[in-house]
Amino acid sequence: MNTNTSTIFIVDDDTQVRQALALLMESVGLKVQTYPSADVYLEQFDPEAPGCLILDVRMPGMSGLELQARLAAEAMHPPVIIITGHGDVPMAVRAVQAGAVDFIEKPFNDQALLDSVHRALDLDARQRGRASKLAEVQSRLASLTPREQQVMKMVVTGKRNKNIALELSVSQSTVEAHRAKVMEKMQAQSLSDLMRMVLSLEDSSKNSGSG
Repeated sequence: MNTNTSTIFIVDDDTQVRQALALLMESVGLKVQTYPSADVYLEQFDPEAPGCLILDVRMPGMSGLELQARLAAEAMHPPVIIITGHGDVPMAVRAVQAGAVDFIEKPFNDQALLDSVHRALDLDARQRGRASKLAEVQSRLASLTPREQQVMKMVVTGKRNKNIALELSVSQSTVEAHRAKVMEKMQAQSLSDLMRMVLSLEDSSKNSGSG
């Protein structure tokens, strides 16, 4: 995890809480940006910016839970840590069920909050790493010709070159040439490597379809 490039985004309508949180994060060398409302945060929201979001549940205007729901519709967003008063615990539990990393009760324990922040930053780094790898695989897939994509789909289902040649009404040597091109363009070291890439694309497609 590279915390040098990560930012802790703090959204809380209480100025004193924002300042206390910012000082705590800066005391351990973390970069901080603070916002007095969900709307102000959304105005500058950048899905490419790594980090985590510390979010108050109850705020005038858009609530913390509403902001969390809005961000869930984005392909990429920082993991959320909910800050809550004692009366808001049931709402905070709902936030965790909706994907928040943690909820911390006010008055918060400094070390517990820092531990949560580091867990969130680790999660963010893993998610962004996966997204980056997936984008790379999608880019390689886009470089294949329609026929190469057709051959690749048949190869990963376990069909032999001879059977693929019969189905496509081409020579076996043509299939072998396409197959070699697929391996080269997809930068696959082996058939299992190629299968893992195809599975990652299928999983991503299913997840985006269900979201």
